Amino acid sequence: MEIIEESFYLEKLEPEKLDAYLSEGYRHFGSLFFRYNVNFLNDKLALILPLRVNLSTYKHKKKHRRILNKNKTLQHIFRPVFIDKEKEELFYLHRARFKDNIPDSIYSFISDTPSSLPCESLECAVYDKDKLVAYSFLDIGSTSTSSVYAVFHPDYAKTSPGIFTMLLEIEYSIQQGKSYYYPGYCFFESSFYDYKKQFEALEFYDWNHNWLPLGVINNK
Repeated sequence: MEIIEESFYLEKLEPEKLDAYLSEGYRHFGSLFFRYNVNFLNDKLALILPLRVNLSTYKHKKKHRRILNKNKTLQHIFRPVFIDKEKEELFYLHRARFKDNIPDSIYSFISDTPSSLPCESLECAVYDKDKLVAYSFLDIGSTSTSSVYAVFHPDYAKTSPGIFTMLLEIEYSIQQGKSYYYPGYCFFESSFYDYKKQFEALEFYDWNHNWLPLGVINNK
């Protein structure tokens, strides 16, 4: 297998260009765009699968409807990304959950001008009355959207707030008439990213310019 590991910096790009990069397996944090087809998992190199949801055929699974129901008392809003003290404090509470790959700051994932650079980006802010309990960042392309990162308060972990914001992002993307939603990378093998494999209408990138139904793998 040919190893792919590519990266470059872009300060600004148009929505159509974002669509094109996403369709070739790229991700980005701030102005750094990257893609790679292998990474270490349990001390061994493992295949990476970029994922996307085909929104034209998407329907919530029963498990995801339950998550939406668990969070029905919360309020949410989509708006341009901005970082304030409240969001930074929640990020550090969220970060304390991790033992590996601990990010330095929220700016590890976004630019200093996150609502417009390198592309348009919205936040999904989730509130319990006046308390911010979760938020996520969603890049906006011409025909697609891409989930960048999610943060949530550890006290709300039992209601799956990370998946909840993904479901809200999917619903928003459908409402906006988008074709695809990109939730990021996972491993071919079972890993801590398997929650991304649980959505309906999933496709994976085969690193040869093709997107195929994830069921092709699951049914083998």
